[in-house]
Amino acid sequence: MIYKSEQTNKDDLAGYLFHQGTNFASYEYLGVHGGKMPESEEYIYTFRVWAPNADRVYTVGDFSDWNWEYQMNRGENSGVWELTIVSDRSLEGSFYKYAIVRGERAFLKADPYALSQQTLQNTASVIRTEIPYEWGDAAWIRERRKKVFPKPGKKKQHYFSVPMNIYEVHLGSWYKESDGAHYLGYREYADRLALYLLEMGYTHVELMPIMEHPYDGSWGYQITGYYAPTARYGSPEDFKYFVDTMHKAGLGVILDWVPAHFPKDAHGLYEFDGAPLYEYQGMDRMEHKGWGTRCFDVGRTEVQSFLVSNALFWFREYHVDGLRVDAVASMLYLDYDRAPGEWIPNAEGNNHNLEAIAFFQKLNTAVFGEFPEALMIAEESTAWPMITKPVYDGGLGFNFKWNMGFSNDMFEYLAADPIYRRWMHTKLTFPLVYAFSENYILPISHDEVVHGKKSLVDKVFGSYEDKFRTMRTFMVYFMTMPGKKLTFMGTEFAQFCEWDYGNSLEWFLLRYPRHAQMKEFVKTLNHLYLENSSLWEIDDGWDGFSWIDPNNAEEGVLSYRRMNSAGKEVIAVLNFVPVQREGVVLCVPKGGDYEEILSTDAVSFGGEGFENGVVKTKKVIGEDGTIKHFLSLSLPPLSGILLRKVLVKRKGDGN
Repeated sequence: MIYKSEQTNKDDLAGYLFHQGTNFASYEYLGVHGGKMPESEEYIYTFRVWAPNADRVYTVGDFSDWNWEYQMNRGENSGVWELTIVSDRSLEGSFYKYAIVRGERAFLKADPYALSQQTLQNTASVIRTEIPYEWGDAAWIRERRKKVFPKPGKKKQHYFSVPMNIYEVHLGSWYKESDGAHYLGYREYADRLALYLLEMGYTHVELMPIMEHPYDGSWGYQITGYYAPTARYGSPEDFKYFVDTMHKAGLGVILDWVPAHFPKDAHGLYEFDGAPLYEYQGMDRMEHKGWGTRCFDVGRTEVQSFLVSNALFWFREYHVDGLRVDAVASMLYLDYDRAPGEWIPNAEGNNHNLEAIAFFQKLNTAVFGEFPEALMIAEESTAWPMITKPVYDGGLGFNFKWNMGFSNDMFEYLAADPIYRRWMHTKLTFPLVYAFSENYILPISHDEVVHGKKSLVDKVFGSYEDKFRTMRTFMVYFMTMPGKKLTFMGTEFAQFCEWDYGNSLEWFLLRYPRHAQMKEFVKTLNHLYLENSSLWEIDDGWDGFSWIDPNNAEEGVLSYRRMNSAGKEVIAVLNFVPVQREGVVLCVPKGGDYEEILSTDAVSFGGEGFENGVVKTKKVIGEDGTIKHFLSLSLPPLSGILLRKVLVKRKGDGN
């Protein structure tokens, strides 16, 4: 038996803060809450939904045969509707929606705050009042803050002096069963993916959106259930197992998060109570025509509570380590993807969305106030200033930004015939002009391997063999430039086809030598990156990077040093043309022997096997008495090498 409680809906502090835009745990207020009553055999459930434009609202579900018998009560001075029902049985796992009536219209909506939802063709919310799970990642949570913040007493403190090598994944297409039609579950993905990431030398996994979404073809970026992990791969408990498994393996978890827009599916946030509510009301801001979606009205306080609470929800309830915030530029610019006459300048007369600026500052202040070690990463495609500067300095408050300009320049360079690369050499050096203006992540992302853009190996100009040679050389450049790293799944074994969300990665390619060798190369390079702090300790300033010769455009050769705070260094020398270079002379700061710790031309990677081995410096004394040390190297066509000074053992140093 189920009956409606006669209690009234009175406004309270949680509701007040929700309307003020400062309830950053609004999921504890709205949605459905309850369970078994103490010292009773009855269960009590309270439903709350924000629908200020509605005339009447009902809670309907399979527990009432979807009849409209449970009318909700509206708050005295708010648009929050509430219903409390009492049941003689648990309703956990039951399906429900809100039936909203406005004027002559009536329609069903899923609960924006539901912790679980049906997926794909089914659109009901699922009653989940708690997600029980016994976490085993306490050690990871303790250590992640220690890894991020510098140790006290260091003379020079650098931001995020830890390696970050991120593997971007779309779970549904990373791996499928042999029939190609069935997903694995969160638990299966966790067990397989954790082992693979450890083997390959990655530090973090970034998941394309796993929040509930009705359409596979959106890749997860058109979300209808912001608080619900998609049921495609299992239950909320299963997703907690995924995060827990990653943490136990020493791997961080970053989620793609989409506060810019939402789809126009009838059961979602679209005109939730019969009129624009979560979206902007003015036609100049309401819609992204190119995406066919509605834009969140981030100037509305209730929407701020919804979104900031949601960001914190994933940190609090699912222990994630970071959020990569999608489509930031689309929120910052009023004229984004809009023609003249389709947008209205702000009060200052320009194209900046002042509400979005304030929202990001509010969001990041709230997140870092509770999780100071969090990763808040902006996918921002323009030169908007101070994305990763603190809010108190006037910045947006993110701590990382995708360097999409770097990616565009590199892919254009790689696609060019080497004959013309001498005139494009500055594309290799230009990233250092602005490398330290923000805290950057260098991305080879999913966006760059779809819609005719080709996979990374297929972008590269040249023959089959030259594509692999050039890609190996580029990957050395990529992994040794200042900035954290991100590569999309499949890049590591040089998948030729563009990414297809409906099918598994082409793992069968590993039966072919060049693809297996590329995977081995990337694995070796990743571990070398992890083991050499010179490549990641100082990513935020010139004391971690120094050019040796940035200007050898004629020969297509580039050389530079990466250093750590202890003075140890790794030297990178790259040849981006298909010509053997002999007698390449480099001026290095210290005399002695230098060993080649990586060559892209190694036989095990698919090369010809040329090695420089150990190279001795030559000392030259100038007319002014200045002493300089020079190395002379040979570089195979389309190759890269990494060098490290051989440390001389002194007597008594031990074995």
